[in-house]
Amino acid sequence: ATNAAEAELLQSIKGRAEANGVEGMRLLSAAEAMAMEPNLHCTAAVLSPATGIVDSHSYMLALQGDAEANGAMFAFFSPVERARATAGGIELEIGGAEPMKLSARLVVNSAGLHAPTLAARIDGMPADKIPTAYYAKGNYFTLSGRSPFSRLIYPVPVPGGLGVHITVDLGGQAKFGPDVEWIAGIDYSVDPHRADKFYAAVRKYWPDLKDGALQPGYAGIRPKIVPQGAPAQDFTIQGPAQHGVTGLIHLFGIESPGLTASLALAEKVRALAGNA
Repeated sequence: ATNAAEAELLQSIKGRAEANGVEGMRLLSAAEAMAMEPNLHCTAAVLSPATGIVDSHSYMLALQGDAEANGAMFAFFSPVERARATAGGIELEIGGAEPMKLSARLVVNSAGLHAPTLAARIDGMPADKIPTAYYAKGNYFTLSGRSPFSRLIYPVPVPGGLGVHITVDLGGQAKFGPDVEWIAGIDYSVDPHRADKFYAAVRKYWPDLKDGALQPGYAGIRPKIVPQGAPAQDFTIQGPAQHGVTGLIHLFGIESPGLTASLALAEKVRALAGNA
């Protein structure tokens, strides 16, 4: 928190985290926080000792390996062009280099940005149960030189996202982001001119950030299911009880922290699959 209004929100953030099972959360005074991180400027903070980082690509490869070891088969670059719900299951028409038709007892639509589009391709799926897709791009800028912090530093969240925070990857590269840029279509380019907003946001908690220290990094896109200005929507997981189609599970609006929550989401899907 960098002002009194933000400091008042820290207690609710701490309480929500504890309600979700996060352990060890501790409110810090400005002096306590800046003693831990001398380059930090703040009026108060919350310490989360259980927070860490993960190599997302290695994590996904590990999951793929575990799945294949247990009999799963992957067909990459094989888009679902259309599908049809029948009494015997879901019939799928697959495109790509090796087109095919499949009949499945259970289909899990976890297509991220494309989940609503894929749902709309399923004949028999009620249209009124398919949310509208909205795209909120999150741009990142990387820092040239060493990170000024030894921990992850998050500002108080802003509408649509978590605010421009600093994280460090396993290679030691520091990056700032993401911001929130509402876009009409999928576009992963990073506009260098957005750096001015990043400097302003970061200097609220790191005033010593020098001009020219930030470089365009990369962007991700949040698969929102509510428009700009609407209250934040939690993950939406639909099974037959919600949409009426046997053998079909949808995951909509799985934005950050979807990867962090992926194993918990898998348990939820597994439980639904038992009733699908």
